[in-house]
Amino acid sequence: MLVMGYMSGTSLDGVDVALVETDGERIAAFGPGAMTAYSAPERDALEKATRDALVWNGYGARPHSFALAAEVIEAAHLRAGELVIARAGRRPDLVGFHGQTLLHRPERRLSVQIGDPQVLADALGVSVVAQMRQDDLLAGGQGAPLVPAYHAALAERLGLAGPIAFLNLGGVANLTWIGADGSLVAFDTGPGNGLIDQVVQARGAGRYDEGGRIAAAGTVDAAVLAALLEHEHFRGSGPKSLDRYDFPLEWAGARSLEDAAATLTAFTAEAVRASLRLLPAPPKVWIVCGGGSHNPTLMQALRARLGDCRTADEVGLRGDYVEAEAMAFLAARSLRGLPLTYPGTTGVGRPLTGGAIWRPDTALAGVV
Repeated sequence: MLVMGYMSGTSLDGVDVALVETDGERIAAFGPGAMTAYSAPERDALEKATRDALVWNGYGARPHSFALAAEVIEAAHLRAGELVIARAGRRPDLVGFHGQTLLHRPERRLSVQIGDPQVLADALGVSVVAQMRQDDLLAGGQGAPLVPAYHAALAERLGLAGPIAFLNLGGVANLTWIGADGSLVAFDTGPGNGLIDQVVQARGAGRYDEGGRIAAAGTVDAAVLAALLEHEHFRGSGPKSLDRYDFPLEWAGARSLEDAAATLTAFTAEAVRASLRLLPAPPKVWIVCGGGSHNPTLMQALRARLGDCRTADEVGLRGDYVEAEAMAFLAARSLRGLPLTYPGTTGVGRPLTGGAIWRPDTALAGVV
């Protein structure tokens, strides 16, 4: 099938969309991809909903801002989808839709993603698979990370023998370890770019640390770094998952922007190194994808701690679209009833499929 996948991450920069030809087991070909940025008013609506979600925390009626933010998500996804469909010259057979995460509380079996799959199905005229975390959460899993099954397919396509690791540096960082026998271990390692972005934005220095230049000009505060690494997340074994807002940032106000960014960059890298104790064997190579792969300062910090780290682009993949491609791949797996999550990736008791399908109302199809 030709499947279109969407991802809108917690960095709130925009919507990634990509087409993949797949049967949910192997990747036959990659189609066009694109990133559509949010406008300033759209980003404001999403940021307000995110702040409100942290206060709400899953108790009581949902804030009104969620509905407004959902409309933003739907409109932006439709813009991005139609752009890629035009480039491909045909509509996909299926769509995988993640939605925008506002809150992730796996210990309470709660993960909130906004955006109505039915709106997309009706407007695009294509069936949409969504809510791929929910079955895993209800079965006692972490609901994250979702991408390991796709990482394994990428490793097979590249002909890479394990053990290897994929490291995704989004708002939160997560890794997938793939053994020589194909076994999977996955979990959130800790912060990715999210904390760095928050500090940079709070100081009015842009949306993110472009090129890692701010961190490169600073000095790591060893005492703060040690305190951050005492967080309870680093005490337990995997599988485990995070919300990007789980770590404190109050200390950053007393440091220069450069020193805060340097400390948080080191924190991301140290958290990945700390994850080594949870892996069955050290990876021979790390493949790094997501926004953080474009940060030379962060990549240097990772290589100093982990050894052979290559960006996804360096091995012939599309690093910016891996998660969008993964949603397409998982949608195909869901349609076929294949597992999306595993005991080694989310802690669920057995390999588990997931997701639900929304079919278009043919009377509305194509009406945006």
